[in-house]
Amino acid sequence: MSAADIQLDDQGRLRHFIAIEGLPRALLTQILDNAERFAPVGDRTVKKVPLLRGRTVANLFFEPSTRTRTTFDLAAKRLSADVLNLNIEASSTKKGESLADTLRNLEAMQCDMFVVRHQVSGAAHFIAQQVAPYISVINGGDGRHEHPTQGMLDAFTIRRHKQDFTRLKIAIVGDVAHSRVARSNIQALKILGVPDLRVVGPKTLIPPAIDAMGVTVYDDLDEGIRDCDVVITLRLQQERMQSALLPSAHEYFREYGLTADRMRLAAPDAIVMHPGPINRGVEIDSAVADGAQSVILQQVTYGIAVRMAVMAMILGSQAQAGAA
Repeated sequence: MSAADIQLDDQGRLRHFIAIEGLPRALLTQILDNAERFAPVGDRTVKKVPLLRGRTVANLFFEPSTRTRTTFDLAAKRLSADVLNLNIEASSTKKGESLADTLRNLEAMQCDMFVVRHQVSGAAHFIAQQVAPYISVINGGDGRHEHPTQGMLDAFTIRRHKQDFTRLKIAIVGDVAHSRVARSNIQALKILGVPDLRVVGPKTLIPPAIDAMGVTVYDDLDEGIRDCDVVITLRLQQERMQSALLPSAHEYFREYGLTADRMRLAAPDAIVMHPGPINRGVEIDSAVADGAQSVILQQVTYGIAVRMAVMAMILGSQAQAGAA
């Protein structure tokens, strides 16, 4: 059963959020609209709403993370949910317990939702198929597959600055081959109607046949970002590279690093994005990362609102289904 088959309930409401691929535009727009409503919560003195009071969210991170784990944690707490952070390095899985047994024990603790980050592609989908029917799963990033909430927070950031997706030129620059963020961004932005979506990078870091996803491939950075409204730079993921795909970080920056001079080729009001963590002087120059066109820190802030929206939609739809 595909991720698209298990993500929605019989009424078309979110049950899990595993991947963006296959979801309807109306649902993605609903996530963005709900995130817009949650965004002001962070500006309040008391940063909480009672929507998920009494619910329990377990963060199951089998891979290191700072931004994603922290923003999921804050999102759940701002919705008034109880949060369980499982320390995998000290958990029973390190003592030989199977993943299935770990899940059964967490189910016995009466959790309502698992947020899963895993180094293996498809892990969140597998877990969603294994859990009890009353538990929902959100994919916090799985291998090279997808990072759907990152894709949605990037879309939310773009909509806040550019409003109309159907008039935009967007370039995704860098290590596309190893990036789950790139895949989710491409899926989301194509569904939302972006007409000119580009991927830019050395041939060794561009997946074969990626043009089938509706993107245009460039191996020249200057041409790839020319006249673009949005430039999304990606982290070089050395930990996922099986061999030396690049001569050096210095050489990469010379050819593909985003500098102030290069940004002058983009649209005058272009914005610069990065999913983090940033490798300064490798993917992007500090003058650009900290400059007026950068919305990188806004992405982090908006990530809380988007994750609040997804959690509320999933657990809210469960409550509606139970009352029906």
